[in-house]
Amino acid sequence: MITVAPAPAPEAVEEVTTTAPDGRRPMPTALAITLASLTAFSVVVLFFGAFAYGLSGLQEQRSQHQLYAAFRGLLDPASPTAPSIVGSIPSGTPIALLNSPAAGLRNVVVVEGTSPSNLLAGPGHLPNSPLPGQVGQSILMARSTTAGAPFGDITRLRKGDVITVTTGYGTFRFSVEGQLVAGQPLPEISKSGALLTLVTSAGSGWLGRWAGNHLVYVDALLQGRAVASPPGRPTAVSPVEYQGRSDPTAWPFIIFWLQALLVASLAIAWLWTRWGHAQTWLVGAPLIFAILWGLSTEAMRLLPNVY
Repeated sequence: MITVAPAPAPEAVEEVTTTAPDGRRPMPTALAITLASLTAFSVVVLFFGAFAYGLSGLQEQRSQHQLYAAFRGLLDPASPTAPSIVGSIPSGTPIALLNSPAAGLRNVVVVEGTSPSNLLAGPGHLPNSPLPGQVGQSILMARSTTAGAPFGDITRLRKGDVITVTTGYGTFRFSVEGQLVAGQPLPEISKSGALLTLVTSAGSGWLGRWAGNHLVYVDALLQGRAVASPPGRPTAVSPVEYQGRSDPTAWPFIIFWLQALLVASLAIAWLWTRWGHAQTWLVGAPLIFAILWGLSTEAMRLLPNVY
């Protein structure tokens, strides 16, 4: 008689769990990507806000210290090079020193050019207008809210307040005539006189200052004799130099910094899982900070140049 051995019982199959080591279910990939994207976007926006209203002021102060040292060196009688005051002046060159205690302006260096990039360093001079103290209307622009807000208090100037400007021609004293908004007529100046116009943005009320919803002009007449305007000055400027303009050429640089931020974030995430949290933080945090700084600097060029 043939005995049939019983079939072996099937081995128990170990159940694969879908929970994380700590007992929680892992987050779906799509949701994880969405949350990571929102977090990254929030970090970029918050950093830009901190940069625009705080860190850019530190950057402007550093630029002003460097420009002041350079301009004082040019004014030194022993200097072999005089300040650029004739012909076409290179963009970003320090050309004047501005003072007006009533507006909180003390030894503020003015650079040539009024593009959004120029005005990150302080007040700028519109290149196709005469320099302060020369015959005609000289136009200076600066930001009122961001990048240190050098012209944030020029609306406090009243008729009779004094503004002094020092250039390679000497020191010129201007008396404030008043404030104007776009469309109002300029004060009359003689053919041999000089008018200084400070331009920035302003708003109504406490929140209005942060909105900067309109342009404001402060006009001041020269007290004394103006000097002749030298030949060779520009007769036209780029559209980004005019008041209230932004600079769309910043977009390629913004895209570059965004790509750098993406690559750096992926690299840090990879290191985080393989290298350890502390080491990754020490290396990754300064890198991300530097990229966000470069990104924010370029993004500032998209804001109106007097904001």
